[in-house]
Amino acid sequence: MSNNKKKKLVLAYYLYKKKQKEIEKRKRSSWVHPILLEREKYGAFQTLFTQLEEDETKFYNYFRMKKETFQLLLTAIYDKIRHEDTDMRKSISPAERLAVTIRYLAAGNTFSDLHYSFRMGIKTISCIVQEVFEALWETLSPIYMKLPSEDEWLTIAKNFETNANFPHCLGAIDGKHIRIIKPEESGSMFFNYKHYFSIVLMAVVDTNYNFVFIDVGAYGKECDSAVFKETEFWKRIVGDKLNIPRPKQLPGAGSELPYVFVADEAFALHQHVLRPYGGHQLDSIKKIFNYRLTRARRYVECAFGILSNKWRILHRPLNVSTDTAVNIVKTCCLLQNIIHKVEGIANNATDNASSHMVSTLCHLPRSHSTRGNVTANMIRNKYAEYFMSPVGRVPWQNQHA
Repeated sequence: MSNNKKKKLVLAYYLYKKKQKEIEKRKRSSWVHPILLEREKYGAFQTLFTQLEEDETKFYNYFRMKKETFQLLLTAIYDKIRHEDTDMRKSISPAERLAVTIRYLAAGNTFSDLHYSFRMGIKTISCIVQEVFEALWETLSPIYMKLPSEDEWLTIAKNFETNANFPHCLGAIDGKHIRIIKPEESGSMFFNYKHYFSIVLMAVVDTNYNFVFIDVGAYGKECDSAVFKETEFWKRIVGDKLNIPRPKQLPGAGSELPYVFVADEAFALHQHVLRPYGGHQLDSIKKIFNYRLTRARRYVECAFGILSNKWRILHRPLNVSTDTAVNIVKTCCLLQNIIHKVEGIANNATDNASSHMVSTLCHLPRSHSTRGNVTANMIRNKYAEYFMSPVGRVPWQNQHA
């Protein structure tokens, strides 16, 4: 056989094998595993959902919310997550899409776990949860996490005065690390002082453990004060665009003082942000002020505890893209607000949490730029003096001096 014929035969064989591989690849791309084909018969939604609806306790344990709340969410985003049936296949219903997403957050399962229980493709689940996150945030955040009006700020302040004995307080501020798997090509930007990778959740919370404001996604290496000063919330404080009520007299006193937010020692002192006095050699006035401020600030710590104990997805590092991780945290915070406002906080505040509301989320590192200007220091001193006055003191505070 001549060399030309051999070359032609080799070439023909190569083209034949290439063609066979392309055919096989097309077959595989359109192939569906039998497990997924039986979703309508054996999937978790088809086998469990109807029975769960008949048992309120089981429904709550599975979805971490009442069925009325689930229905409220479904009604709100139904049109945004509804897909048309095609000649090839029947679309996944909005109820099933929402069920997969809520279960993902509530149980902390991976997409692989849900793949087997709900009998859906992993890629399909990934697309569904992302779609539902965006629909929930777009539809419900303007209702359940909107910027308070002046009257709503006054209501929040009244609750702090009643529940925490801290007048003129508009909210408690803090930040927490949310564990993530290292994003690709991110270097050390997300690597925090605790030696793991994270994004930052910065929040302002009221006395009902609701998130008045959140900012999610800052690099884990940043400190509390630095993250806070990059938020839209801080820019609105500085620009006087937050609807904060004008300064008023404290109850029973003659001094006019501004409304404030309370924070820990990591934050810089500002005329609208109070932090504790620093140092160890403090007089009784400063010690009592620090105690009173801590009583008001505890609400943000408890809110983080409720968040992480209800939504178990936050108990493990988020093995998703950074954008999806941000959407997960935003959705969990939004759902907490919705559940508290729809169901009340009596049961949810202690739901599967310890008596001390221990959170799996970690503190941010402390900032060194904590000095305030003369006005801010004067305001803090006046609050401290008020807490020592007959009208401003509480009977038990001297035990902490």
